[in-house]
Amino acid sequence: MLKGDAGLQSAPRHRPNALERLERTLAAATVRLPKVQVSGVISEVGPSHCRISGLSQLVRLGECVDLAAGHPPQLAEVIRIDETGVTIKPFDIIHQVGLGVMARRHGFISLSPDRSWLGRTINALGAPIDGGASLMQGNNAVSADRAPPSPMRRQRINAQVRTGVRAIDLFTPICAGQRIGIFAGSGIGKSTLLSMLARSGGFDSVVIGLIGERGREVREFIEDVLQHDRARTVTVVATGDESPMMRRLAPKTAMCIAEHFRDAGQRVLLIIDSVTRFAHAARDVALAAGEPPVARGYPPSVLNDLPKLLERAGPGEEGSGSITGVFSVLVDGDDHNDPIADTIRGTLDGHIVLDRAIADQGRFPAINVPGSISRLAQHAWTPEQAKLVAKLRAMIARFEDTRDLRLMGGYQRGLDAELDRAVDLIPKLYDSLKQAPKDPPSADAFQDIARTLSS
Repeated sequence: MLKGDAGLQSAPRHRPNALERLERTLAAATVRLPKVQVSGVISEVGPSHCRISGLSQLVRLGECVDLAAGHPPQLAEVIRIDETGVTIKPFDIIHQVGLGVMARRHGFISLSPDRSWLGRTINALGAPIDGGASLMQGNNAVSADRAPPSPMRRQRINAQVRTGVRAIDLFTPICAGQRIGIFAGSGIGKSTLLSMLARSGGFDSVVIGLIGERGREVREFIEDVLQHDRARTVTVVATGDESPMMRRLAPKTAMCIAEHFRDAGQRVLLIIDSVTRFAHAARDVALAAGEPPVARGYPPSVLNDLPKLLERAGPGEEGSGSITGVFSVLVDGDDHNDPIADTIRGTLDGHIVLDRAIADQGRFPAINVPGSISRLAQHAWTPEQAKLVAKLRAMIARFEDTRDLRLMGGYQRGLDAELDRAVDLIPKLYDSLKQAPKDPPSADAFQDIARTLSS
């Protein structure tokens, strides 16, 4: 061989070592073989939960498993982990599982909302229930337990949204990005008031979560209340006959969808009816996991889950939109000091109280003006409007405080000028605040009240 040809010789060929050969073998095997599945077996079956052996070291709290007890497999969530096994709670109300049934690891629940979901009705798992086509999935999958925006990067709230309900726009105005609760006992008109708010203008999209509602009311609400606004609304339904897991997940699904539209820069109206039934479902799950009841039967995790859910609503980060949250609270036994009502009231930016005594008088919406408050009203009122509302509130309080005195005949005109003025004006004010669901929305509540009082 010539010396000049030495540089033309090819470099010695690299021989893979044992580790590289193993890597290539595994890469080829993953193409030919199915994915490895992690599974356990059912070792205990109860009326509210089941136990799985063999997954204690392989799953995390909140993950889901597939139960091979039919087609398609039933879905269940891990609610407790200990050394001897895993406690799960199925999403189906009737779980047809037995001892020895295989339980495969599924992972955490995630959703991929898309704009095409507007106009559709879905369940808590994001599956359509309106008989339409399958839902188109968005590009980003997000967790149903998404964290709220950072408090230091959230936008400021400073713009009012007119609801068209005179009593609310006048005394408890709502701003874009505000979270407000409607507190009421059963049969006082809570759902009717929510239906009036669902038709409010000023929002790009509406997300409604019907939690624990009667099955017959769902279609009536969608076809009658949302008939003209259905194209901009996504409805998430978990009726009262569904499992606690579905009723516990449905508000999170509705919140996740609202967050998708908020991140797209939209003004979103989120209505959850009701948060109390979410708390009842969360209590059922927590008790099945073995938590002790500490506050009127509610375990500690329920009181912690409420702020986690409610804090996700509100204004988004700079450059995004906002979620105006309206949350109904079913007050058990008309007790407004119930732990759930008290926790929610302390978390929200205001509350509207519906009074049974007002409803019995035929005044709807039955809003108790002195007992209702909006913590962001200063951003909606002008200084003149704030003074007028303060005077009206004082007159209403004076009128109601002396109701028994007047009924007993102890009131004489001319002895108290402020009381005389309240007796003359408050009945007119109450008549002006009456509003039926079929009435047209109010364009300016202050102008409407001024016309009524001046007449």
